[in-house]
Amino acid sequence: MTIGYNAIEVEVDLEAIRHNYRILKEKGSNVYGVVKADAYGHGLVEVSRALEAEGADTFAVGTVGEALSLRNSGCSKRIIALLGPLSETDCFNAAKYDIIPFVGEFEQLEMLSKVVASQGRKVRICLKFDTGMSRLGFSLDELEQLVSWLKGNPDVIPVLASSHLATSDDPAYEEYMNGQAGKFTHILDTLSAAGFELEASLANSAGILVHDRVHFSAQRGGIALYGANPLNGTRWEGLGERLRPAMQVSTRIAAVRRLTKGQAVSYGCTYVAERDMTVAIVCAGYADGYSRQLSNTGEVCIKGKRAPILGRVCMQLCIVDVSHVEGVNFADRAYLLGGEGEGRISPDDLAGWWGTITYEVFCLLGLNPRVYRNK
Repeated sequence: MTIGYNAIEVEVDLEAIRHNYRILKEKGSNVYGVVKADAYGHGLVEVSRALEAEGADTFAVGTVGEALSLRNSGCSKRIIALLGPLSETDCFNAAKYDIIPFVGEFEQLEMLSKVVASQGRKVRICLKFDTGMSRLGFSLDELEQLVSWLKGNPDVIPVLASSHLATSDDPAYEEYMNGQAGKFTHILDTLSAAGFELEASLANSAGILVHDRVHFSAQRGGIALYGANPLNGTRWEGLGERLRPAMQVSTRIAAVRRLTKGQAVSYGCTYVAERDMTVAIVCAGYADGYSRQLSNTGEVCIKGKRAPILGRVCMQLCIVDVSHVEGVNFADRAYLLGGEGEGRISPDDLAGWWGTITYEVFCLLGLNPRVYRNK
């Protein structure tokens, strides 16, 4: 999906994604490529093909519909759908196209069983367990009932088991993570005793990089694939320092203007010039996924230097101070993410100004038209 009416260009470096996958493989063993939400805004099909070239043979998407899109693109590898089946259509497509849905509710199991019985098919699933996120998944209290249901419904075949770590990126909550790992181990032992030997996945990006004890038989590489360090700001930060951001986002300058002392800019007059200034009108705004939260806070990179945003970010424009940048002209490029020189903007820089996390930055800016390098 692209918005399609703006001046924004998203450039995705596929070699950076392959590089990041290799780093995760150094630490992990069986690393899934998490490509949900259109590969965090980087492009579902293109990223999956790049990871497949590096040996990835399992891809985790969000919905069964997204899994179907990947399958229809020609992907023959294993595809898992993290949200699981949400309708009978999802159940039908999972069985027909060999998509492995996460299942963490008995209602999903019953719906799957009903649909595959009507098709005369079987369906492979991943059992999802709640070990501490309090979000989706079977609880430990439901484990005995789950084993009984699975034994009575052989057309629904569990092949994977998974849970999700809540605090693997935070040294202060390491014991909480250990508690989750202990619960997951108990679940796996119980399933094994009942005759279900399943591939097990608990570790996310931070888990892969830091916590060998939660690797189990498979790991899920997510945000680290795209070059954001999940350990940024912690004592573990160095473990992710070799990751390379894959996304660069730029736009054009629509005009260069003189701003005189005392003159206000943009809606609400929230910025008034304290001196005579030169400003650039940049073609980026909240319609492009460039948040209004960046008003009077964010910066862009122009000719290798940082240019602060002045006043409110508009629907398709923002105003930046280029008084200190020589030779800025109409149609010059301004980088919202990335760029060159000392002014380069990292994903963490932008997320910090925005008041959010790198995941949201990538997903929103990635809605804009994309081009690819190093295919």
